[in-house]
Amino acid sequence: MDTLLLDNTQKNVTGFLQIVGSKSISNRLLILQALYPNITVKNLANAADTQVLIKALSSTENTIDIGHAGTAMRFLTAYFASKVENEVVLTGSSRMQERPIKILVDALRDLGADISYLKKEGYPPLRIKGKVLIKNELTINGSISSQYISALLLIAPQLATGLTLHLEGKVTSVPYIEMTLALLKEIGVNALFEGNKIIIKPLAKALDKPLVVASDWSAVSYYYSLIALAKNGNLRLKSFPEKSLQGDKAVMTIYKKLGVKTVVENDTLVLTKANTIIKHLELDLKNTPDIAQTIAVTCFGLGISCELKGLHTLKIKETDRLVALKQN
Repeated sequence: MDTLLLDNTQKNVTGFLQIVGSKSISNRLLILQALYPNITVKNLANAADTQVLIKALSSTENTIDIGHAGTAMRFLTAYFASKVENEVVLTGSSRMQERPIKILVDALRDLGADISYLKKEGYPPLRIKGKVLIKNELTINGSISSQYISALLLIAPQLATGLTLHLEGKVTSVPYIEMTLALLKEIGVNALFEGNKIIIKPLAKALDKPLVVASDWSAVSYYYSLIALAKNGNLRLKSFPEKSLQGDKAVMTIYKKLGVKTVVENDTLVLTKANTIIKHLELDLKNTPDIAQTIAVTCFGLGISCELKGLHTLKIKETDRLVALKQN
């Protein structure tokens, strides 16, 4: 095994940064913009997944390869299924072809979609023949990836009679579902989430309004980690509105326990080093699983033990993140 030596002689972290737009919000708005072209979107994320989605939505090719982009695979499966008289093969990397998509495909087939598997049953690549989706009510397992649910919600306003979605079991990553619903409401969709039922009414034309993508709380988690591990620190991060649709805003509360103080000045986060107030951290991250690795590494660096729960969706990411965390 090769040896990697990391050496940092500077123990203080200071600076001012503009954080890019949220990938999660950007990708949802790109699908909505494709369905409702009068929508304008500003401050899109520059993440690879977002660039892949932009390219796929503008492609005229019969085969679309989205590489490792899991969000793109889920959202595009639903999008192309609802795009009448359009046929595509949707594929991805070798790892993408190991990531299950059966639950979403089954749900879309229940609505009337024409989707077939080209290799292994339940996994990409998919052949999708777009058609009018007639059925307006279905049931889906709520404990799986919330992206399956969001994929259905994003196309729901385009269905002739909308969609009523019943979620079975304990719902995972609720903030991401609420993010999707909030964005739908932004463009004029009548949406209701009550108990384990979501009702989306049809929308013929979206509101004419520019939508600005807020900065990415998932990305900012790494800067929280930097401050936590530094001897002293003062970082100013722009731009973060006080109200956020992103569940990963929880890093503000979590990292307070790990020695990072947060002050919000207008739309700027000011992170400063404070005292670590715990020796052991226990968290249920079922609503914010994407920040689990950052938290685990921070705790390791601080010499703090941690017990993190609610991480079952990490096994079907671009890699098995639980295995990757253990190995590294």
